[in-house]
Amino acid sequence: MVDGTLSVSASVERGPLMTGNGWRGWEADPDAAFVRRFGKSAEELTDSKGKQGCPDIWELSNGGVAVVGRDLTDAYAGRLPEGVTVVHDERLVVIPHAMLVAAKTDIPDA
Repeated sequence: MVDGTLSVSASVERGPLMTGNGWRGWEADPDAAFVRRFGKSAEELTDSKGKQGCPDIWELSNGGVAVVGRDLTDAYAGRLPEGVTVVHDERLVVIPHAMLVAAKTDIPDA
């Protein structure tokens, strides 16, 4: 543990969310509401096979984006690209390629 941060691997950290100038500049808003789905549901893309626990991408009322996917944080911990970190309150999630492609037309350019 260094400065209150426990390094689980070179890229995944557990502990306080400090940066060089203090706390992070962006924070997720837990009060933001779901506004609209980006793309198609997993069922529409036939990725769900009629079961629960399907990936999804949603725009939130504050402009943020919620992604539901498989939590692979630990699986990728030792092989993240340089400059990519996952801190204690973040998770690396994976969604099907077809889902992101289907969402492309719904995602604004700027």
